[in-house]
Amino acid sequence: MKRDHGGDIDAAAGRFGPGDWIDLSTGINRRPWPVGDLPPEVWRALPTASATDRLIRMASDWFGCPADRVLPVAGASAAIQMIPRLLPAGRAAVIAPSYNEHAASLRAAGWRVAEVGTTEAMAGADLAVVVNPNNPDGRDWRPEVLAQLAGAVGHLVVDESFADARPDLSLAPALPPNALVLRSFGKFWGLAGLRLGFVLARPDLLARLSEAAGPWAVNGPALHIGAQAMADRAWADDTIVHHAEAALRLDRLALRADWRPAGGTHLFRLYDTGDAASAQDRLARAHVWSRRFPYSPSWLRLGIPGNPAEWDRLSHALRKI
Repeated sequence: MKRDHGGDIDAAAGRFGPGDWIDLSTGINRRPWPVGDLPPEVWRALPTASATDRLIRMASDWFGCPADRVLPVAGASAAIQMIPRLLPAGRAAVIAPSYNEHAASLRAAGWRVAEVGTTEAMAGADLAVVVNPNNPDGRDWRPEVLAQLAGAVGHLVVDESFADARPDLSLAPALPPNALVLRSFGKFWGLAGLRLGFVLARPDLLARLSEAAGPWAVNGPALHIGAQAMADRAWADDTIVHHAEAALRLDRLALRADWRPAGGTHLFRLYDTGDAASAQDRLARAHVWSRRFPYSPSWLRLGIPGNPAEWDRLSHALRKI
């Protein structure tokens, strides 16, 4: 079943016409890590154990956890689909509103899902899911709060897809034994097409996930690019600073359009526009695509523009709203 997501520029172009679209409907960094040329062997050969080990070393250093707690997967989305089938189906609690794939994939695997507003309401669940920081409103929970929650549920899944700029929020350095942490590569490094992500958990859980994923779950180019990018701390530091400043700039533009900030992270901002459908349509006429949510008539989410030309077009479009 098709579920509501950002992206889908083809559908936007079908409604508003083809052209040079700026896709701000996702939380993907529009200033991606520069890939450059790749060694020919990453295309010609099956992924090697040494390439996988190198990526795991880089990732464990970035996340601050032991290497035997890290499993590369074909995107965090792949883990979201596999984890509900890793454990016996029972009662699940998911923070809501949040990323809709979690509740949907649990229900598809036979779980009874309660969507709740607080971590306290999750106590007693067989499985609890928290997105930290949350998508789309940017709510966050301290690691000690999540560690306490882990002690009150059967298993805890923490989706840290937007946590790269917030290591203070990560559960990875002190992972409870019943917790699984999901990390995205494509969002912060801006290379979603690689389909690379990570699960952090105790080794026996990772072994079961690895078996479910099958051999060569992550392709050679993704292993190579991921390891190089995660070792580039200068680029990462510059990106974090840039997006902290850019998020404030975007908030200022939104306020001039009489939108009220409603939350967000370093890679996207959420606004109460009063009428999200009208706001999205007006931006789309300037070929700027944004994200609406079926459960809110007023919320609109915008990613961070990637260059001066994108900022200029968005600023001009917002002045017309």
